Amino acid sequence: MNDEATTLIDQARAAARNAHAPYSNFGVGAAVLLSDGQVVSGANFENASYGLSLCAETVAIATVNAQGRLADVVAIGVVGGMIRDGAIVGADVVRPCGRCRQVINEAAQIGGRDIRVHCAGAEGDALTSYRLSELLPDAFGPADLGISARRD
Repeated sequence: MNDEATTLIDQARAAARNAHAPYSNFGVGAAVLLSDGQVVSGANFENASYGLSLCAETVAIATVNAQGRLADVVAIGVVGGMIRDGAIVGADVVRPCGRCRQVINEAAQIGGRDIRVHCAGAEGDALTSYRLSELLPDAFGPADLGISARRD
């Protein structure tokens, strides 16, 4: 793993330990890298009314947006695995769901970047890295509605 991927995966693994996933028992963590090196993390948050559940990537990006930093997202790390005895386990690489890819795309288009997406399991060294455009080709986003990238 490169330094960026290692940092993001380590922080996403730490965030996954805070997952509230009593229904699926599948914890997910995400860590978002901003242009100044700051990292913001999030964990999945399930709800008894399943449709109200939030994915880790959405939680992290919404937190970034709440800080006024949506245009500053440059990369994200995502991990996940089964919750067993209070630990997140599993070596299978976890990738963002379609909804999360769309949420990441919002940050990508607003920031004018093709965001790097690093994916890993809760355990082990397996890592797959992508550009968002590989995970969500021909994405619909702000540009389709006439909203261009922010200019600071």
